[in-house]
Amino acid sequence: MASVGFGFYSSTVLLALYTQKVMAYDAWTSGLVLAPGGIGNMAALLISGRLVARMDQRLLLGVGCVLNITAFVYMTNISLGMDYYALALPRFIQGLGQGFTFVPLQTLALATIPMQRLSNATAAYNVVRNFGGSMGIAMATTLLARRSQYHQATLAGHVTVWDPETAARLKEWTAHFLAQGADAFTAQRRAMAMLYRGTQDQAQVLAYADAYVVLVILFVGIVFLLPWMRRVRVDQTGPKAARPAADRAEAVSGAAAD
Repeated sequence: MASVGFGFYSSTVLLALYTQKVMAYDAWTSGLVLAPGGIGNMAALLISGRLVARMDQRLLLGVGCVLNITAFVYMTNISLGMDYYALALPRFIQGLGQGFTFVPLQTLALATIPMQRLSNATAAYNVVRNFGGSMGIAMATTLLARRSQYHQATLAGHVTVWDPETAARLKEWTAHFLAQGADAFTAQRRAMAMLYRGTQDQAQVLAYADAYVVLVILFVGIVFLLPWMRRVRVDQTGPKAARPAADRAEAVSGAAAD
């Protein structure tokens, strides 16, 4: 649950930061990008809630992990040219994955807990989820800052005035600002600023891609943990199962009294 919380919260923060800081979306449009995740989550909860008592919970959890991995692999190819639908689609897939993850995971964790201890177990379960989410947000933002600095230093080493592509880009920007009425010196300085800004943007995009690679590795690791879990027979646990057992005990005691 800590690992799932790590991936869920950190991916939400990553996408929100990317849309607002890199893509320059406003808060409303950024929220619209995140919204398909909630729609996918609701749809998956309706399905997984019906299946969790009828099939192996580990299988449902595996489906959820595979959907999350698919969404994160898609996001590793993130670029500045992505439109709204290219960002909303993996978010919807991730929402489906979360719906198929939370229900079976909660069942595996809490279904065998005695009723008198269920409140303490639920509290511990939520603490672990929030702990993983907090760690995910902290590590994701730290990774973004570190990897952005690394990629910026790497890209800057290849951006020189002797590089033909760099010289051509500077020439294009200089001509652009000259056409807007700037003098030659100002146009050249603005062209350098735009080139530096482009380098920063590309470094940030590469940093976000690295963060999603980490999330892919995390959920692949969760898949390898599934065989260590045990399937829970939901129809044999909880108050509904305890009632028939109590009825049978009363019947036996009544027969013994007769």
